[in-house]
Amino acid sequence: MTDTEQQTRVLIVDDEERIRRLLRMYLEKENYIVEDAENGEAALDMAISTDYDLIVLDLMMPGIDGIQVCEEIRKHKATPIIMLTAKGEEINRVQGFEAGTDDYIVKPFSPREVVLRVKALLRRSSSTKFLQTETKTKEIFEFSHLTIDDDAHRVTVQNKLINLTPKEYELLLYLAQAPDKVFAREQLLKDVWNYEFFGDLRTVDTHIKRLREKLSHIEPKAADMIKTVWGVGYKFEDAEQG
Repeated sequence: MTDTEQQTRVLIVDDEERIRRLLRMYLEKENYIVEDAENGEAALDMAISTDYDLIVLDLMMPGIDGIQVCEEIRKHKATPIIMLTAKGEEINRVQGFEAGTDDYIVKPFSPREVVLRVKALLRRSSSTKFLQTETKTKEIFEFSHLTIDDDAHRVTVQNKLINLTPKEYELLLYLAQAPDKVFAREQLLKDVWNYEFFGDLRTVDTHIKRLREKLSHIEPKAADMIKTVWGVGYKFEDAEQG
């Protein structure tokens, strides 16, 4: 077992012991360190006090639900989050993306599907990429109002670090690597999410909205660099550069 595997920590949050036990069994087979919480209160304490590589979070729980847990975590950390939702909870699913969820899985699910989705998100996450930086060529993209350090997986605006989720970061980097090129929402879903997602184009719009809000909090001009091309999609534009 490698050091990377030893350090990969996953938190499972679900009020059903059967689901926690099942997911723990499958994820531990992948050599992940797995911890679990049975409610939102415990999950928040654990998620904020411990640096997990990924969190599997149930949407519907008594007390503090998954949406609230996700929102609170996002105030402190950009830990990748997969939300578990019941079939037919599309409205809540969209709320989950607005709260900062990176992916979702519908119940009832196959444990093997969860493992595959966890692996896919870990590959794209900031923690995994950071562990690979020793063999990676340093890339820094500097623009008029923001800087993307892909080596450190970091975005700064006016020298202030912007706390982005893995998906928000990848979306910004994808657009910024091809300034002025217009990308359709369908293309962004396919390329940024790395697989055919569930086809809801609002996923892209929600992430763009959150990305703009975070950038605008420091410098509105940074947020304005992400342009909406009506009827098509989005593009990254740095009118002040060059």
